[in-house]
Amino acid sequence: MRTLLSGTQHALRAGDYEAVISSVGASLRSFTHGGRDLTVPFDADEVRPSYRGATLAPWPNRVVDGTYVFAGVERQVPLTEPARHHALHGLAAWLDYEPIDKESSHVTLTATIQPQTGYPWRIRVETTFALGADGLTQTVTATNESPDAAPWGTGPHPYLVAGPGHVDDWTLDLPAAEVLQVTPDRLIPIGLAPVDGDDPERFDFREARQIGAVELDHAYTALSRGADGRAVVRVTDGDAGVEITWDAACPWVQVHTSDKGIGKPGHRTGLAVEPMTCAPDAFNADRYDYDAGLIVLEPGASATASWRISAIG
Repeated sequence: MRTLLSGTQHALRAGDYEAVISSVGASLRSFTHGGRDLTVPFDADEVRPSYRGATLAPWPNRVVDGTYVFAGVERQVPLTEPARHHALHGLAAWLDYEPIDKESSHVTLTATIQPQTGYPWRIRVETTFALGADGLTQTVTATNESPDAAPWGTGPHPYLVAGPGHVDDWTLDLPAAEVLQVTPDRLIPIGLAPVDGDDPERFDFREARQIGAVELDHAYTALSRGADGRAVVRVTDGDAGVEITWDAACPWVQVHTSDKGIGKPGHRTGLAVEPMTCAPDAFNADRYDYDAGLIVLEPGASATASWRISAIG
């Protein structure tokens, strides 16, 4: 039997929720509530486009020029975003994860990032997708199986869908007070700025409002959180929509309006909302005057982060 291009399919169901997880990249291939898409899906026998639904590790977002210095040693990782000359979204997005526990409403998958040029550490990644009445919760745990400390970061890459139409039609509620300014061509971090600074019409969504023609591919921080310590981003279309929530393990969130170019597949069909344990280019944290959130995993140590996607309405 031929293996599908996105790997083994793990179908989950709980109440009105259904999800399908593809083993390649531990990717959320589809997620629906009452038959309504909550994320932009892709086909099982398709090479996953645009990191859609992938689990990002051992870093989310970018390493500028693919170079960084850790423990006094300069490293070079492969450039996977050649147009901008960066290493994008880590090393695990194309690993084939194996199931170690599966029931009708949850699955736990695992894969190992092997030591390699540019990242000479062995990291076991275990992730659980669990459906419940409150939506789909993904938990990612990394364990350093190397004799030396390793840099680490993670996050998901869902493209949220609020309803019919496109990103322009939807309303965004994003409770973040600071945005990471980047260069317009290569998205290299420059520094933090208040969202109500020079361009509030583009960056300030603390009061929910229509996205319109705004184009974003930016990381936000200084997140307002509820009494439970969780941050919530909501994308709505009238009374319906979708939200993603996460705890203090992710002090950053990347928001991308999926600007692929008019007429190109996927153009503004979903809003990427990516909670992150660290900032873009966190492997070069020493370059920046803010806390980039880089996690240093000591030998034998583990780090865990989780997030949940739920229907609204």
